[in-house]
Amino acid sequence: MRARLKALPLILLPAVMLPVFPGPAAAASAVLQGLDKITARISTFEAPLGETVRFGSLQIVARACDKKPPEEPPESAAFLEIVDVRPDSPEVALFTGWMFASSPAVSALEHPVYDVWVVDCKKESSSEGEIKPE
Repeated sequence: MRARLKALPLILLPAVMLPVFPGPAAAASAVLQGLDKITARISTFEAPLGETVRFGSLQIVARACDKKPPEEPPESAAFLEIVDVRPDSPEVALFTGWMFASSPAVSALEHPVYDVWVVDCKKESSSEGEIKPE
């Protein structure tokens, strides 16, 4: 019985490590920016949760996006999966994890051609199909 009780905190550890921001509603999409280092162009794009978006040769899937309420210090965080897909080579998983808008260097995408970072989270408004900032 004691062995089971001692193992319990180890089971709960991964849940404690995830950032959870209390907020009014879950986000519908993550707002991302990407830098193409070859052309020096920055693009802003939305990644609806669970859908694949492309930026250059990258395929990006946002699994979650959380934003702190306005009365707290500003912070947006998104859980992203980024894969490099090129026609001449197999897919390469580049990044899986949380990215933070206020500290992009804490967990950054490392790629020779592209940089991607989180800007904000958006949620669906009461109007159909319209998405607004959280």
